[in-house]
Amino acid sequence: MVGVLFVCTGNICRSPTAEGVFRAMVAAQGLSAVITADSAGTGAWHEGEPPDERAQETAARRGIDISGQRARKVTRADFTEFDLIMAMDRSHHTDLTKLCPAGEERRIQMFLGYAPEYETLDMPDPYFGAGGGFDRVFDMIEACARGLLAEIRAKHL
Repeated sequence: MVGVLFVCTGNICRSPTAEGVFRAMVAAQGLSAVITADSAGTGAWHEGEPPDERAQETAARRGIDISGQRARKVTRADFTEFDLIMAMDRSHHTDLTKLCPAGEERRIQMFLGYAPEYETLDMPDPYFGAGGGFDRVFDMIEACARGLLAEIRAKHL
């Protein structure tokens, strides 16, 4: 079993979208029994809340339902429960590194590292933006999820 945790700031935009997209890809490849996914935030401001409505709408237009997810804050236990912890940007990576138990740092990865065509490691935060920010982030997440799933298949399955 390979567990993946997606982490952003409040767990209402980027990370729940990544969880939903990744779960859908895993299911489409018949791998749900061997790959799990979850999401969390570095802060607890939105704990217990569903994803942002704009994130839900964007995902729904693309055939993915993330409405049942609820925000939670990342915990130290996540570093032993999950094999890979995907940071959405460098600030999340820094926060995760501070929380991470010694010896578990290898689990923390930059999610955009799995989509080098974007030439950045920082997934933009669509929360305060307007226009197509959620669609752009969804496209980026799809590319990252494809790369991550290919690597998991090659190295762990």
